[in-house]
Amino acid sequence: MSIRIVQLGTARAAGEGLRLGTVRRPPRGVPKSEFARRDFYDVWLPDLSPSAALVAQAQAAARDDDAKAWAAFERHFKAEMNEAGPSRLLDLLAALSHQTSLSLGCYCDDERRCHRSVLRTLLRQRGAALDEGP
Repeated sequence: MSIRIVQLGTARAAGEGLRLGTVRRPPRGVPKSEFARRDFYDVWLPDLSPSAALVAQAQAAARDDDAKAWAAFERHFKAEMNEAGPSRLLDLLAALSHQTSLSLGCYCDDERRCHRSVLRTLLRQRGAALDEGP
């Protein structure tokens, strides 16, 4: 039992559990009825995605490979996740990770320049059981 951090749209790993989409928008051109079948997500959880302004900031930092801009994004995103609603969700996921298998993710190719890397850190700080597999 643990949380696996994944790239949405990739093949599911054995035992991955319920897949949560921590993205601002659903996948383009994919009918809602096919989200799970196409390995995007079972449940949409946009409350754990960056605000629209921060999505743009993260994309620019990743595109330009700008470490300083990425650090600023991380700082702002952590502040958003420290708000009451997202913080409670992270606490819930951390607690559930000791009872069941879950996965959460985003569309980004490179986790190092994706908000899911920050979510991994925040969940770890809350004592979540994390699957550190490939």
